[in-house]
Amino acid sequence: MKQKHLLDLTVKCVERINEKYILIKLTDNAPLPDMAPGQFVEIRVDGSKTTFLRRPISIHYVDYEKNELWLLIALVGDGTRALAKLKEGDILNVLLPLGNGFTVAPACEEETQKDYSVLLVGGGVGVAPLLYAGEVIKKNGGTPMFLLGARSKSDLLELDNFRAIGEVFITTEDGSEGEKGFVTNHSVWNTHNFCQISVCGPKPMMVAVAKLAREKSVYCEVSLENKMACGVGACLCCVEDTQKGNVCVCKDGPVFSIDKLKW
Repeated sequence: MKQKHLLDLTVKCVERINEKYILIKLTDNAPLPDMAPGQFVEIRVDGSKTTFLRRPISIHYVDYEKNELWLLIALVGDGTRALAKLKEGDILNVLLPLGNGFTVAPACEEETQKDYSVLLVGGGVGVAPLLYAGEVIKKNGGTPMFLLGARSKSDLLELDNFRAIGEVFITTEDGSEGEKGFVTNHSVWNTHNFCQISVCGPKPMMVAVAKLAREKSVYCEVSLENKMACGVGACLCCVEDTQKGNVCVCKDGPVFSIDKLKW
């Protein structure tokens, strides 16, 4: 288990992606600690009088050369809207890294000799942890491919950054970009083979992708988005029923193999 750090990080910039999402880039004078793709952070929100608990946010990307931590955030309440008002030079108190991460390397040496291809499937703000995962998979010699779903073209996020790492496939419910429909309807399922599927997004989408993975006998893991409070498994707010009983998503997850879940 990676050591947790409580850091005061400096806001480098807050980028408004659209009316629903922001991208915050944080930095520090000291080198950032090691963080795995799929892990998350908890942020203390000082700019909201109604937000008492820290907010769990997925790690979107880590640029160790620039010493930057990127957080892609959906604006859904007082806490996240307070984060949108941050300015360059402001300080954020951040607990990190929390939870476990995605598999980003072959499970055995034999697989290394094959094409280690991974389909990273995301919907909505669930795309957040996939950018960093794809980057690390690529550095490990694998081939990351992204299947990103949204309601409409305007809801697609960070496409240029994803395309800089791997091939991107898109579905939109209204057909305004990519193929029309849901991620499970995309033609990529019939034209490509994968060693692994990693998923984050709305639960119905993840359940549907998990079903497809089982049908194709492909290893699949999902990142759960249960409501969280403490982030360390103490409050039991984020409990998930698994094949081995109840577990805390913040501590034992958020990433789980679908074989461990009761889906």
